[in-house]
Amino acid sequence: MNLRYTYGDGTVWIGWFRSPVLDFAQPRVGWDHTFTLGPVRVLPSLQAASGGFVGGSLAVETGDSWFAGAGLGRTNLRNYANLNFDPNDSYTVYGGYKWTDGKALSLSLIRDNRLNPDQQDVHLVYRMPLPDRQRLTVDLLAKQGTVEGRFIRRAGLTVTYDWPRWFVRAAYDPKVNFTSQNMVRLSVGTRF
Repeated sequence: MNLRYTYGDGTVWIGWFRSPVLDFAQPRVGWDHTFTLGPVRVLPSLQAASGGFVGGSLAVETGDSWFAGAGLGRTNLRNYANLNFDPNDSYTVYGGYKWTDGKALSLSLIRDNRLNPDQQDVHLVYRMPLPDRQRLTVDLLAKQGTVEGRFIRRAGLTVTYDWPRWFVRAAYDPKVNFTSQNMVRLSVGTRF
């Protein structure tokens, strides 16, 4: 479960993760913001969770139609159920193009830089606005790295459809967080 509040160029959120299979539950909170400093945007984020987990990231990007950025993420290595595709202790490089009609295409590389430096994810993301304030987002994932002593290469996919008040997201994440498990996620939410 996740409750997000967006204000201007920032977001705060509170959530709760539970996995009966793993016999694990974890409440969590987070914050992110975009600060614009002339031609540069600075994007910090912080998150905390039960069990003493603390993590954060800092990215810097520039450009309007064509854009590029780089970032670094770090945690205190406490137990955390990572719900995104990518490692938290990592560096990121990305770039892309935004059309004037709202379409956008980006490519990003996220590579673990701490515990498992051979693990990396590459995302190709396409966003397309649709009539009546709707939007389609497709995120193709290519991942590689060592999982339980074996080097793997896998592909994943996330598709999100947004309406003005609702969204639905379906995702397939193979070898989720570089474990032996494959994960299928379905998310439904509303904006209020």
